[in-house]
Amino acid sequence: MLKSNKPTFSGHDTFSCRTLWLKKGYDFVINNGSFNSPESVIVLGVGKNMVTSIRYWMRAFNILDSNDELTEFAHLLLADEGWDPYLEDEASLWLLHYQLVKNEHATAYSLIFNELRKTKIEFTKEHFVKFVLSKYDGVPAFKNTENTVGDDFNAVVKMYLNDASSKEKEETIGGIMTELNLINCIPRDKKTFYVIEDTEKGNIPAEVCYYALAENEEYGQSISLQTVATNHNSIGAIFAMNQTGIINKLESLMDKYPNNLVFKDDAGIKEI
Repeated sequence: MLKSNKPTFSGHDTFSCRTLWLKKGYDFVINNGSFNSPESVIVLGVGKNMVTSIRYWMRAFNILDSNDELTEFAHLLLADEGWDPYLEDEASLWLLHYQLVKNEHATAYSLIFNELRKTKIEFTKEHFVKFVLSKYDGVPAFKNTENTVGDDFNAVVKMYLNDASSKEKEETIGGIMTELNLINCIPRDKKTFYVIEDTEKGNIPAEVCYYALAENEEYGQSISLQTVATNHNSIGAIFAMNQTGIINKLESLMDKYPNNLVFKDDAGIKEI
């Protein structure tokens, strides 16, 4: 999985990822297309800035690696015979959300789901900008301005929230993650607050959580429930899932795969 070595808050040209972009980009690369080629605009059927944005989002969602090579995950999901090439199943969106946050190529998503929402139950765009500028103050690799970070937050909002008030048809289409209803907005005192609430997330298939557990390279054969619920890039953090929801998923998985996974509670120590 691609990991960014420095915080990145630009590269998408203010475009959020659209639902068909990943498959369109996958097919483009599988047919030996180059994002640096002048023909990319014609083949992809979008403007030059959108070509750059498609490439950016393919890297952010772990579809492309840093050398513009398709990843194993890309083939499994988006090949014509793959799991769900046209992203018709909501489970695919949860998998992509997991990749986006854990990959950290687009830094904002990791910061929001792993860190910011733990310090502020409700947050504004201004809270996010202040949080980022404070976190990376003095970091040589961080060259972003307040406006750049603010634009990045706008891309997050477009990705997860439908903007029915927009007059531009292209904007009302919404981003790829709107169906997940992960981020909600609350207008208050002429400001817009955003909240990501920890719930049971009954709509997430248990197998998606199993994938996240098995794919995490930092986990060994035994994991504490606390780790799975609260640690950086845990399913509790990435999916905004409370402990009840996590236990429900684990019990479901044990019923389906009794030889692969065990969840036990010995003397108050809950372990997977």
